[in-house]
Amino acid sequence: MPHGPDRTGRDAGGASPAPDSFEAEVLALLPSLRRYSRSLTRSDADGEDLLQDCVEKVLVRRSQWRGLNLRGWVLTIMTNLYRNGLRQQGGRSFVDLDNSADLPAVETGSDPLERSRLEAALNSLGEDYRAVLMLVVVEGYSYQDVATTLDIPIGTVMSRLSRARRKMTDLMSAENIITLRRPK
Repeated sequence: MPHGPDRTGRDAGGASPAPDSFEAEVLALLPSLRRYSRSLTRSDADGEDLLQDCVEKVLVRRSQWRGLNLRGWVLTIMTNLYRNGLRQQGGRSFVDLDNSADLPAVETGSDPLERSRLEAALNSLGEDYRAVLMLVVVEGYSYQDVATTLDIPIGTVMSRLSRARRKMTDLMSAENIITLRRPK
């Protein structure tokens, strides 16, 4: 069976060939995809598994990509893989941020509890709110891109983002006061 494109430019299997730069474009998306997968799964190991499954699916289905908004197409695949995995597992696992040394983070000397408060605040967000927060705030996607990726109305994106920001602000600005009892 012949491999590669025929005289019409189509692959021997009948699908249009993907551009030569397809793999390079997917490779350029890996840092962003890794952050998003880890934010969805709340685990380095599960995030890496989700990333690998996503990249595998993207490469297998590259002929289905229509040449527009590769990043949105890949994020939609990742989001759907994650949701399908949740349905199959019926639960989630959490990882302590101290065990996630590969995640880039700037240590601040001012508040030793800030990292644990950030972890608690992120983990307290529902997955829908966390996904919107990560895509808009961390990855810099537009509201429309997030709405398309998550298959929700743009108003829902704005509402979820607002609520997620408010909850994060409330949790992160909470006082670190421990009440001590006097000995009797």
